[in-house]
Amino acid sequence: MNRRKILQSMALGVGASFGSGLLPNISKASTAKAAPKRVIFFMQNQGFAPATAIPAGMTSSGSLAKAKLPEPIEALEPFKERMHIINGLHGMHTSPSHSPFFGALGGYRGGDGVAPSDSTIDFELSKVLPETLLPHLCIGMDSIENMRAKPTVANLSASGAGQPIFMHSNPNHLYEMLYGGISVGDIRKQHEARSNMFGRIEQMAATKGENLPQTDFKRYGQYVQGFDDINGLRDRLGNVSAHLRKFAPKVDDGYSNPEFETDWHDRILDLGISALKSGITSVLTVGSGRGEIFGAWKGLGVEQQGHNLGHMKQPDNPIWVKIRQYNSRMLVKLMEELESVPEGSGSMMDNTLIVYTSNNADSQHTSGKNWPVMLLGNCGGAFKTGCFTQLDGKRPINALYTSILRASGVECDRFNMSEQLAAKFDSGTGPLKEILA
Repeated sequence: MNRRKILQSMALGVGASFGSGLLPNISKASTAKAAPKRVIFFMQNQGFAPATAIPAGMTSSGSLAKAKLPEPIEALEPFKERMHIINGLHGMHTSPSHSPFFGALGGYRGGDGVAPSDSTIDFELSKVLPETLLPHLCIGMDSIENMRAKPTVANLSASGAGQPIFMHSNPNHLYEMLYGGISVGDIRKQHEARSNMFGRIEQMAATKGENLPQTDFKRYGQYVQGFDDINGLRDRLGNVSAHLRKFAPKVDDGYSNPEFETDWHDRILDLGISALKSGITSVLTVGSGRGEIFGAWKGLGVEQQGHNLGHMKQPDNPIWVKIRQYNSRMLVKLMEELESVPEGSGSMMDNTLIVYTSNNADSQHTSGKNWPVMLLGNCGGAFKTGCFTQLDGKRPINALYTSILRASGVECDRFNMSEQLAAKFDSGTGPLKEILA
């Protein structure tokens, strides 16, 4: 608990308010004495075919104890008792074909180039979970060309209507942001240079824009606030450098000279894990394919990439078996790393929930009638594990998000769904009783 107390006291001491699309708002820390909870969202693009996760012959709800997991997720076999496979949620109202982008985590209609119409579940959780220096971290994985050309994109997470949250895809940039203050050599020089540059830009930007129209002035204010957010975060991380030094990943050639994009995928995941273990954040969103229809895995021997992967059937497809197995190994690493850190009477993993699904429901070209989800961990005993649940297709993904909010101490019956919309797309109200303990 000491690592979290250090960071929480640091955040409370500066009293910062993150209001831009670069970083989400800090809310008041929870006063509960229970162990802190954390949630990880792992979103794989191109769809999550149910047959790649549901054990063969399992058509109704039941225990996973005697079931054999399919080949794509067989790496998770030793963790079946901590798993809950859910089939039958829907997201028809999100227009998920080719991806609803922000709508996947927002539970609302979205699409390519469509701004978020509300906040997303990961951001909402960052407001109610115990306060951290960086309430929410979003990391994205793509082809090496895309990650270099666009090291940050905003496709999955949002802090409100028209307020996207950017995901980091270049591990060098993210490492420098998180650990530049404790680094040496070129990384330290780059960190200091960027800090000086951002400081000058903030000062210059703050003196301009007074004569803009009111609508533009508000947007300009968010732009100026963004630099203040970045500079403030750098200062706060620097003030807990001794603590962070224990968790910073080792910098190797995979950062500066990756052979394949998967070298960067692995390192960006390592940075996400380090942010969780150090207590920098309690909410991590991983976008494999960055919420779009692209993505590449040449490091796995997969030569095809991008949109074409979504036109391939996933069950029994050796290409998708490789990709899903790679994801499963990442999930195992997340669990093992969190399991290695004591917390309360158990470990960090005991108080964590991992949500694995796709921003494309069950396939790239989909109506969203079926949105499979796999949960790992029980978030402090809040969720049932070791089982498979088959739903009837009448509850939306919003109900899952409502369930996670309930497990995090928020009393709500719906997430981002009006009564009018629910009358058409939700047969019930409140959380999913089938998955809560």
